[in-house]
Amino acid sequence: MKRLMSLYTVLLEELGSMMSTSTSRDLETISRRVETEGLSFLTITLPQFCDDFQMSLDRGFVDSEVFRAFHRPKDSWLPAFLQGFTSQVFDPATGILLDIPNPDAIRAVRQLTLVYSKINIPCSDARNGKAIRAYVECEKKVRETNVRLGDIHYRRFSRIFNLLFGDVLSRCDEAIYHLVTGGGRSYERVRPKHGPGATADRLMGNQKWHNRIWTERLEKIMPAGEMLLPNWRHFDLLEEIDFLEPGEERPVRVILVPKTLKTPRIIAIEPTAMQYSQQALASMLVEEIAISQISPMIGFDDQTPNQHLAAMGSATRGLATLDLSSASDLVSNQLVVEMLKRYPHFSEAVQASRSLRADVPGYGVMPLAKFASMGSALTFPIEAMVFLTLTIMGVCQASRIPLESVTRNDILRLNRSVRVYGDDIICPTDSVREVTNCLETYGFEVGLRKSFWTGSFRESCGKEFYDGHDVSVVKLRKLLPSSLRDVDECVSTVAFRNLLYSSGLWATARYLDDRLETIFRGNYPSVAPTSPVLGRHAYSGYDSERMHADLHSPMVKGYVVHAPLPLNPVKDESALLKYLLKRGSEPFEDKHLERSGRPDAVYIKLRWASPF
Repeated sequence: MKRLMSLYTVLLEELGSMMSTSTSRDLETISRRVETEGLSFLTITLPQFCDDFQMSLDRGFVDSEVFRAFHRPKDSWLPAFLQGFTSQVFDPATGILLDIPNPDAIRAVRQLTLVYSKINIPCSDARNGKAIRAYVECEKKVRETNVRLGDIHYRRFSRIFNLLFGDVLSRCDEAIYHLVTGGGRSYERVRPKHGPGATADRLMGNQKWHNRIWTERLEKIMPAGEMLLPNWRHFDLLEEIDFLEPGEERPVRVILVPKTLKTPRIIAIEPTAMQYSQQALASMLVEEIAISQISPMIGFDDQTPNQHLAAMGSATRGLATLDLSSASDLVSNQLVVEMLKRYPHFSEAVQASRSLRADVPGYGVMPLAKFASMGSALTFPIEAMVFLTLTIMGVCQASRIPLESVTRNDILRLNRSVRVYGDDIICPTDSVREVTNCLETYGFEVGLRKSFWTGSFRESCGKEFYDGHDVSVVKLRKLLPSSLRDVDECVSTVAFRNLLYSSGLWATARYLDDRLETIFRGNYPSVAPTSPVLGRHAYSGYDSERMHADLHSPMVKGYVVHAPLPLNPVKDESALLKYLLKRGSEPFEDKHLERSGRPDAVYIKLRWASPF
């Protein structure tokens, strides 16, 4: 706590100097409240201050409903805390947004209130329990939505969905059909893969390539002979495979991982067979969407188009940014079944690769009405397709176009004003009411504190803008290190320092430089962003302490991250399968058949390395 307060003091003084305002009273308030409230003031209360600030920006005024956790002077609508900054944005006497708010002051308020909002610290048991209860409550909401929606809702949804994705899913359906009927095996179309993460059956790394568990549901549409064997010459391996009936299938394992001190992130860890088949379908789906006409409206691996549209929306006010609460946990499987009804082979493959039950801490094994939680490879693309469909429905309704009359050309004309990335939605401002109503009709919850359309503030995919100005901030992700033994903290703090430097917060960066110089025992050189060395970035360039004996290139001495992969050998047919399913043109890593998975531990080693 002492280290965090020291860093915050330097940051507060630097931003106060930049905004020409005194921060001594603000520092007194922070010190007093941290003493009584602890870390939660920095990680929970201050971010709530920012939520109120951003909501007031969007509304254009400050009212009595915001900043309730902070004292207000009798003659001011603004809280005394940070008033030197907020008074450059709002009129203290009236609470109304100034005609020309200072975007630097907006960024300063956001930086001071959000700097510790994402520290990766485990939540209390009470907050973990609350998150699990919310997960279970989402199941109830999905079931209620299923009962409430009628045939007309599904018909309208399916019509717009097919206009958007009909050509994409027809190609996917054809690929699955050929896989089932044996009309030519093609790993280019349906190519499964294993990820580096955990699985419900606890197979890690290369062990997954030796998986011998399949399900009867998968066997009907994605045969084990096509998915688990390198070729049919090894058909005898089918005798080793255990085919599970639906009632025998392993449920997803629901776990909590740190996200913020306020609430954890809930992940559902899939069994190996499910994850493997999901990756095949997700990859094919994403690749087909990428080459379709509607690709400008939906993204899966590039957030910058959403960020550019958010910047445009903040400048012109013509585009709104919407954020959904618990988005993935509210996607109904019944809705997914209805939307894929025209594509029977692909639909059956999606359902076969979907886990039917979840093992929830404190609640045991329960059946799932949702399509899937975060953890399934199909969650992100399926939810994005659902949200894009509902957004288009809302925009068409706002334009007074009957959903029964919407054409594909009507939809394609929206490719510069509608875009979805996961649950981050961008749509025309004049369509917000209809889009919101449409999302809520189908069971989703628009997070009003994270959605903006009235004023000039916009937020999407990790970037924030006001009136075209980038007001994004830098956040600390780990606690500050006390020694070289705090490896994760050292790596995180170096990255945080360099982000501060590139954001123009040089005094705060210098403060961290002094601490890191001590921890690294003087081995803390200036390096380029591409260097493997943990060092400081500087506009003046990189250091050169000696020349490489053979390459005659500069070298510096510093700490380099070393994360050895665990020993996890694979051989014979399993190794061949891994080779045949390789993606991309990059070669395998050295010793990939001996080591794989996620590192058991991360080290930093002092050595000579390139500064660029």
